[in-house]
Amino acid sequence: MGMKQGLRMLAALAALLAIAPLRAQAPMVKTQAPGFYRLMLGEFEITALLDGTMHLPIKEFLSGVTAAEVDRDLARDFLQDPVELSVNAFLVNTGTKLVLIDSGEGGRMDPGTGHLIASLKAAGYQPSQVDEIYVTHMHGDHIGGLSRDGERLFPNAVVRASRQEADYWLKAENLAAASDDAKPGFQQAIEWLAPYVKAGKFLPFDGDVALIPGVRALGTHGHTPGHTCYLIESRGNRMLAIGDLVHVEAVQFPKPQVTLKFDTDSNAARAERLRVFQEAAGNREWIAAAHMSFPGLGHVRADGAGYDWVPASYSVPH
Repeated sequence: MGMKQGLRMLAALAALLAIAPLRAQAPMVKTQAPGFYRLMLGEFEITALLDGTMHLPIKEFLSGVTAAEVDRDLARDFLQDPVELSVNAFLVNTGTKLVLIDSGEGGRMDPGTGHLIASLKAAGYQPSQVDEIYVTHMHGDHIGGLSRDGERLFPNAVVRASRQEADYWLKAENLAAASDDAKPGFQQAIEWLAPYVKAGKFLPFDGDVALIPGVRALGTHGHTPGHTCYLIESRGNRMLAIGDLVHVEAVQFPKPQVTLKFDTDSNAARAERLRVFQEAAGNREWIAAAHMSFPGLGHVRADGAGYDWVPASYSVPH
């Protein structure tokens, strides 16, 4: 083929392309994968459930650290303030009991939440199958998914929390004595737990007790007066659901002494975090964290004066 002939063919092709209709581009989907992740703990099936995410302006809420330090810690993890935190709950199937630990925010406070029921169903379960719900504490992002419009969203479940936590949040005299800024927290706890209380389905417990075989409540008071972790154990494998012992991975793992301004007792909260981190790192046990990036499952590793968060490696249960 001569050069002139080749150039003519290229020119003709270009002209054809210029008049040909463009193919329509595929629209962006803008949704995420279903919010569940599973692993086996001995003979127990653990399913992390995502209620959604919320944005927290952490520099307004952290104590014991400067704004410049927070910015450096966030930048190291490619984050910036406000930080998008996951809101996680955890489903434990022991083979005889189906237990939900916390219920998420339920879309009541942040539009990015409210997906717990959808995540539960995507994971292959129905709300009616949940036997018991264990509450780490009664902040709204842990109990908001329990009820809606005065109706229980888990119709067959018994809700359990420490009596110390229940006495603090559910007593009318504490609501009356609270400051105007604090009153909504008490009102929410009373309202959202009311359907279970009325049905006789709210059963507080006292102290560190075994609730069912393989699941034990452990008091870790400080973030709230009755904050509780739940130790799950099967065939020598252990996982601790830690609730709000930690909020911001990028800051509170390297600096576990950093507290939150809305801790009820910041000194106690700090002490419990340090104790749990040390024990979890030493025992190499699993951690299930309410606000670590979904699925919130991983391990704690000692690193000098601080710690590292080592997230779960993706695995397909067998």
